[in-house]
Order: sequence, then structure tokens, then C-alpha cells
Amino acid sequence: MDYLSRTVDQELDELLALAPAIALDGPKGVGKTGTATRRARASWLLDDPAQRALVEADPTFAGAPPGTLLIDEWQRLPQVWDSVRRRVDEGAPPGRFLLTGSATPRAGVDTHSGAGRILSLRMRPMALHERGATRPTISLRALLDGGRPAIAGETAYLVSDYFAAIDTSGFPGIATQPARLRRGQLDAYLQRVVDRDLPEQGLALRRPETLLRWMRAYAAASSTTTAYSGILDATTAGDGSQPAKTTTIAYRDHLTALWLLDPVPGWSPSRNPMTRLQQAPKHQLADPALAARLLNLSAATLATAVGAAMAGPLFESLATLTVRVAAQAAEARVGHLRTRNGDHEVDLVVEGPDGQVVGIEVKLAAAVTDRDVRHLHWLREQLPDQVVDLVIVTTGTTAYRRRDGVAVVPLALLGA
Repeated sequence: MDYLSRTVDQELDELLALAPAIALDGPKGVGKTGTATRRARASWLLDDPAQRALVEADPTFAGAPPGTLLIDEWQRLPQVWDSVRRRVDEGAPPGRFLLTGSATPRAGVDTHSGAGRILSLRMRPMALHERGATRPTISLRALLDGGRPAIAGETAYLVSDYFAAIDTSGFPGIATQPARLRRGQLDAYLQRVVDRDLPEQGLALRRPETLLRWMRAYAAASSTTTAYSGILDATTAGDGSQPAKTTTIAYRDHLTALWLLDPVPGWSPSRNPMTRLQQAPKHQLADPALAARLLNLSAATLATAVGAAMAGPLFESLATLTVRVAAQAAEARVGHLRTRNGDHEVDLVVEGPDGQVVGIEVKLAAAVTDRDVRHLHWLREQLPDQVVDLVIVTTGTTAYRRRDGVAVVPLALLGA
């Protein structure tokens, strides 16, 4: 399979020249090992017992060749983290260590935070602009720069193509497979989480079907701020039984440790704090394909009355994934905004390293009306010195600026 260039490649190329140690974190299957291996002089794969034994026998890495050393799935031997931290303290050169992990160490395993020594980068499933099927003309970084860049470009992407992008997933090894095999692989991915990954994290599952019901309820809450109590209520079985709140909290915490839950936090500005903002997270799974599979939805059913209720939320999930990947490369953080009484909400708020803000609304439609941009204009009125651009992401074919200055950008044309 040909390697598809990822946005995080640019980050690694820049940061390996500066940082002695970088940890590349993300769920299994997103391509961490493939991306990291391209930059490593030597690789130790700790999911291989023989290679793990070699690392246990050489905790100071004395036998490692010079250059970048990749330690893959480091969480399988957590003491590696502290060993790397000590080598950094001793003066390891830039680009010496590259660690990849698909889980944080299980509870009870003591590791130093690594703060100031090991730089962490998140690697998510492929954003739409990373999949090789689109040609973005609008850069999120350029929007954040505040120069009001020209908004132009056309795409042949249709709504059906976005539904197909949701269905096929952003996992490189799955996305290119025939539909039947792809569905089976996504099912196996989810089942492996239940049967293997969570037990390895220390979560004993007496009733795996209850966890799957909770995950389906979480998937149905995609792109909403539904309270966790509401998700718990939706987990009730046909016989009326319901898991304990403490059980579902454990589900949430362990799935987060596996990087499978990727909620968008409530946003508040770093300067001129706004009052009356809700801080509840907006729920997202790591990849919208996982949500679609849990709900037994496909590209075809999303286009029918059967899947209509989830078409908009899952399109927002795809847009959110794309924005987050691009924002990380621009050193920006992403949140959502909603006032406590629900009078105003903005789907995504991107805040750059200098406090500059781009407000983004996501709409599963091609046409944009004045009503669609009213919350964006409200945001600018609240933070006139911080908001540098406003965007509506659509399923249209043409990118342009409205007379009021709001950029209308088809998701297929948005990139890093």
C-alpha cells in the first residue's frame, strides 16, 4: 500500500530537529508506526515479545545505534518512558527518540509525566484532506494568520461522497478495502477493543454486551453535548436493566485511555473571558466510521430516511476530524461554544497560539442563508479583537466569501 502523506509528517520534520524525544499518540490503526518508521534509524517494536525482552535487557539503550530510535507501543513496557526521560536529562540530541503508543499505561503503573522532556503529538485517523481524493484550496493556517485570504476553488465532491468518506474510515489499512471486508475489519476493530484492549487496560468486563450498548449510545450522541446521564439512559436494555453509573464512568475513562473517545471540549477565550458559557464536551469518537458502524449505518443508509437523523452529526464528525488535524499543525486548539441557555452556539472555535480565533459552523447543505451565520456574527461582536475569520463548512461545490465577510468553504476544499 502506498504511503499517504499525513499532516503530522510536517510537524515531525520540524520538531525532530528541535526535540530530543517525541511521543506520537493515537488509537490503533491510524498509521503511527508507518509514519514513525520512515524517520527512524532503528526500531524496537514492543508488541513483539522478543524485541521487548531486548529492551528490558538494555534499559539505558547502550546498544542502540545512533540516529532516531523508534520505540513502538512503548506502553507495553512503561519503564521505557522513564528511561527516555533520563536520557533526555543527560543530554540526548534532537531527534534521538520517537515513541508511539496506542494507549496510556494502565492504572497503577507509575511513570513520570515527562513534562519538559518528552513532547507529545496526537495522531488521529486521516482527515479528509489526507486521503488523496480531494485538492484543498483553503488553508486553516492561512485563515488563522488573520490576513483574510482569498476564498476560491471548486470541487466535484457531492453529499454522497461525504457519506462514503464517513463510511470508509480514516484508518489507512481499512479505508482502501472492498466494502464487505471493510465492514468486517471495523467490526473486528470494535470487538478487539472489548475482548482484548480493555482487559489489557485492567477493565474486567462481566457483560461485554453492556459496553457495546453504551458505545452505541455514545455514537448516537455524536456532535452533541448530551449529558452522560442521558447516554446512560440510552444504554438501558430491552429488559429494563441498566449499568451502574460507576461502570459507565469506567467505560469512558478506559476508552479515552485508548484514544477512542475524542470529545471536543467546551471553549472559553484565553483573553477577555466570556461568562455564561457551557463547558460540557461535544461527543466524538476517534473516527466517524466507528460511530456509523456501531449504529449499523452505511453511505447508502445515511442518504435515506433511515439514516437522516445521523447524517448531519456524522458529517460534523468528519469536519471536526479534519479541522482538528489541520489545527494541530497550526499550533491551535479546538473547542466548541455554547451559552448556558442555548441562545448561541458555534460548532467549532479554533484558537491560534497568539489568541487569534476562527469561528466555524458546519452545515450539511450547499446553500448558506443569513440565519446560518448569525451565531458567527455574534461571536465576532463579543470578541472583535480576537476573531480573525469566520467560516461555514458546507457540502457545496464552490468556495467564496459572502458580502458580510463569512467564508463559505466546502469541506473537500479545506486543508492544513
